[in-house]
Amino acid sequence: MSYARHLTIAAMALLPGTGAASAQSDPDALARQLSNPVASLISVPLQFNADFGAGPGGDGENLSLKIQPVIPFELSKDWNVISRTIVPLSYEHDIFPDNVAGLGDITQSFFFSPTQPGPGGIIWGVGPQFLLPTATDSRLGGGKWGLGPTGLVLMQADKLSVGVLASQLWSVAGEASRPDISQLFVQPFVSYALPEGQTLSANLEASYDWNADQWTVPLNLSYSKVFKLGEQPMSFQVGLKKYLAAPDHGPDWGVRAGLTFLFPER
Repeated sequence: MSYARHLTIAAMALLPGTGAASAQSDPDALARQLSNPVASLISVPLQFNADFGAGPGGDGENLSLKIQPVIPFELSKDWNVISRTIVPLSYEHDIFPDNVAGLGDITQSFFFSPTQPGPGGIIWGVGPQFLLPTATDSRLGGGKWGLGPTGLVLMQADKLSVGVLASQLWSVAGEASRPDISQLFVQPFVSYALPEGQTLSANLEASYDWNADQWTVPLNLSYSKVFKLGEQPMSFQVGLKKYLAAPDHGPDWGVRAGLTFLFPER
């Protein structure tokens, strides 16, 4: 959370009384779409995270850039499929004996979602998630191919969006010498729309390692705003995070900043 929507039909067409033209020109409409992880809106978020207080001495830091293109496709008049890719780049400082930088493991998700909200305005999507062992250093990835289900449910009412995204990954192949992966991810989120394309949001990015019996739970509080650079709609985000739970030598707190390129239907 954000992290999850992100084709050919503007997402506001999913909601009563709106359409593609308004979603293209109205920052409030675009901000509302950004609160919906399965909205029909092509977006390319660039998310920067800086986490502090990690490592054996408690003074290590992790800097990461996540490139997260979200591309929806229209399957039929009733169904969309939303492709969401997460490409992580990381720099670990004072965490290992030597610093390490490079590409981590890529995650690819597909959400199959109805084009129209259900009863009570409920929006939902389910599908598969894949883990690709693309890390350029063994310390930045698990060395395993992974597979599992992912899904979300969301309700948008006036200015408020509330939902939860969840997934489970199991390793299915890869380096025999590396530990198996079994990881649960649960992200409850809430956002409140302000005028002029502004949004306040909060989420928990809770992950549970079943093999290590360990939770990692950062609380994220953020502010975002939709704007235009020339004719290009964009959104920027700034925020703080506090780790409510983390492994030994894990981070204590962090900051987040993001820039999202938006491509509404024209």
